[in-house]
Amino acid sequence: MTLTHPAVRGALSAVSVSVSVGLAGFANQASAQEPVTVYAAGSMGGALSAIAKQYTADSGQKINLVTGPAGLLLEKIEGNARADIFISANMAHPQRLTTEGKAASTVVFARNRVCVAARPDVGLTSDNLLDKLLDPAVKIGTSTPKADPGGDYAWMLFAKADTVHPGASKILEDKAQQLVGGRVTPDVPAGKNPVKYFMETHRVDVFIGYCSSHETTPDTSVTQVELPSNLVVSADYGMTVLDGAQNKSTHDAAYRFAMYLMSPQAQAILPRYGFSAVAMTSPR
Repeated sequence: MTLTHPAVRGALSAVSVSVSVGLAGFANQASAQEPVTVYAAGSMGGALSAIAKQYTADSGQKINLVTGPAGLLLEKIEGNARADIFISANMAHPQRLTTEGKAASTVVFARNRVCVAARPDVGLTSDNLLDKLLDPAVKIGTSTPKADPGGDYAWMLFAKADTVHPGASKILEDKAQQLVGGRVTPDVPAGKNPVKYFMETHRVDVFIGYCSSHETTPDTSVTQVELPSNLVVSADYGMTVLDGAQNKSTHDAAYRFAMYLMSPQAQAILPRYGFSAVAMTSPR
């Protein structure tokens, strides 16, 4: 059943009404509650911060947002770290918690896609992207596979490249420097964006990451290139509500915020940060 099916449209409209009514009713009691703790993929930091700020202003409910490599966040949750909601840059991580009986059903919260960032002097375009990546003189940076879905998606790109250029996968895997998203990563000066820093210092020339951003305005100092159609890699972000909240009040608050995240009000914020919404959004 697609998102345009009448039944789905009706359900989403019901969520929107329910959220609007619920926010008004819970505004006063929320201020006395424990914050809802959300563990979320680092790439979601900007968008989720904006959504949480809007939600807190409307409802009074505080949101504690913890971001980082989703694979490492999953390990913390499985190690009994306190979290109420988990949002990963893939479906596999939250679904694992669902399968283990530690969380509710996993739903798609947002969609993203893989892009390649480069210094302008590299001259990267969608048309020459694979040739540039295979160029021995071009140094590639990635996130860390397994610890961070961003790294897994880079390896998916490498596998697709092999179908276009036999042998490309091994070449690219051997060239890739796993610089972010792992347990141990190279030092980056405080306040510096790691990806930009590694490109500015010429440690790498290009970086394989997401098309989304932490900001709503494009960074003109970096060239961001979409993958050509034969190499496209998409990313579904999964969300689940964890069992074992400290008390029923917090657990109920987590479900209310999860509902809000799927509402048109929240989903309308996602495209501003380069994500694709999965629910209908309110008219602009």
